[in-house]
Amino acid sequence: MSLEATFEKRIFTFKRPSGTSRGVLTEKKAWFITVWNTNNPSVKGVGECSIIPNLSPDYKSDEQYESKLEDVVNEINAYVENIKGLNRFPSIYFGLEMALLDLKNGGKRLFFDTDFYHGKGALPINGLIWMGTPDFMEEQIQEKLNAGFSCIKMKIGAIDFEEELRLLKMIREKHSSDKITLRVDANGAFSPSDALGKLKKLAEYDIHSIEQPIKQGQWNEMRSLCASTPLPIALDEELIGHYSYEDKRKMLESTQPQYIILKPSLIGGFKGTSDWIELAEVMNIPWWITSALESNIGLDAIAQFTSRFDIQLPQGLGTGSLYTNNVLSNLVVENGEILKK
Repeated sequence: MSLEATFEKRIFTFKRPSGTSRGVLTEKKAWFITVWNTNNPSVKGVGECSIIPNLSPDYKSDEQYESKLEDVVNEINAYVENIKGLNRFPSIYFGLEMALLDLKNGGKRLFFDTDFYHGKGALPINGLIWMGTPDFMEEQIQEKLNAGFSCIKMKIGAIDFEEELRLLKMIREKHSSDKITLRVDANGAFSPSDALGKLKKLAEYDIHSIEQPIKQGQWNEMRSLCASTPLPIALDEELIGHYSYEDKRKMLESTQPQYIILKPSLIGGFKGTSDWIELAEVMNIPWWITSALESNIGLDAIAQFTSRFDIQLPQGLGTGSLYTNNVLSNLVVENGEILKK
């Protein structure tokens, strides 16, 4: 089999600026790899290489990133034979992995043949609340509740912490923890010295979990925090940059988190995600899967992959309605679940 490939860049525009502790996002870049067999060029597989600046370990600049993509598509057959050569380029690994699965299954955006793909299953997801003014965040919270979400994830760490506590208190006064599950994501915004005090205040509002309270790479501090925290800690950014199975195991053993969160484009695609799941289950660490601002193509692939598992917790797959110019898709979100129609 002889393959050929190409890539193209697309820029997606957020419907409204979306705030995180790393700044406000107004647009999102992605590169799409298209792969086909020279004997049957009408059938094409497409995969999405999704990056987040200052977070994706394989992205430094458009020029650097596209230089690597150029190498991949020019030497596509060699990379398919040795996809491990892309281990340190997790988003490109993911894009190629996705494109090859799509090609193998007829170019129909069928990545995993599950009930979900055929519209017979739905996945519970959390509703995402972006950072912004208190009024804007309150408006989003009400929208998610009205839309039937029973799990809400709120970005924290950018506005005044007391304001964030007020918003959480507002939710809890109206909705008890047996009605609404609250998750918060600090994106590493707390310092090791003040993190525990803030976690104690957050715990007053029956928080399900907090993602990445302090910046990654501080394993001793994180282990201490995970051991003494009054609410469960879920590691997210901490999983980035570990390329071998042994490195992944060492990180989990060193930090001992209550949960881990898996973003395929940041941790080496489906293969990297599967490694983390295998380790987590051996160590009895629950997990959930989250998209990393992919368009509907990447989101669909991640949702199909996720649907292969016996899902108990809401997943982080509610990003399909972020953009004004998203790829057309039959993915829909209804009553706090994602499904295909």
